[in-house]
Amino acid sequence: MDKVLERLSDFGVVPVVVLNRSENAAALADALCEAGLACAEVTFRTEAAGESIRAMKAAHPKMLIGAGTVLTTAQVDMAISCGAEFIVAPGFDPEVVDYCLEKKITVVPGCVTPSEVAQGVNRGLEVLKFFPAEQAGGLPMIKAMAAPYTNVKFMPTGGINENNLADYLECSKIVCCGGSWFVKSDLIENGSFDKIKEKARKAVNIVRSVRLEKAGKVG
Repeated sequence: MDKVLERLSDFGVVPVVVLNRSENAAALADALCEAGLACAEVTFRTEAAGESIRAMKAAHPKMLIGAGTVLTTAQVDMAISCGAEFIVAPGFDPEVVDYCLEKKITVVPGCVTPSEVAQGVNRGLEVLKFFPAEQAGGLPMIKAMAAPYTNVKFMPTGGINENNLADYLECSKIVCCGGSWFVKSDLIENGSFDKIKEKARKAVNIVRSVRLEKAGKVG
């Protein structure tokens, strides 16, 4: 597993962020880092995405920031030029995936079927996004697809929240989970960064609790 994926695995949960205004980016980065979650996936659903990535990296240079909802190679170039360190796509677009691999950019494309997983395996990908996770069958579907593809792990996103995060993280096939419940757009727009920090800390504590429990079982 490459270093970016290892860092994502260390965090266990990745904030999936939609920023409508880049002016909020630095304050959001502050809140996440203070909560012990120095990472984010900034989605390219708004025109502010690129500048938001740039602002977050300027505020916290060591923060691990990726670009999500990447649909084109042009968006890949823009994201990387703004400081993104990994690319996440909602589906499996061979053009985008191959472009990232050629440029040695960490890419986590989405999949919901064994055929899509097979495309990732054939390209040597170690981690795939499972999206939309809950709507596409959740943990049972992930476990079923992982059975024949033993070397692949998943980053489920979509419908993950503080009530089911632990269930996902307890599965050995899960590297990390993407979630937006603690970085919702209304919280960001309202400047509720203390609330975001509080919710992010809860997520961090869930990750720690699950890993301590797993370590105890191993020990």
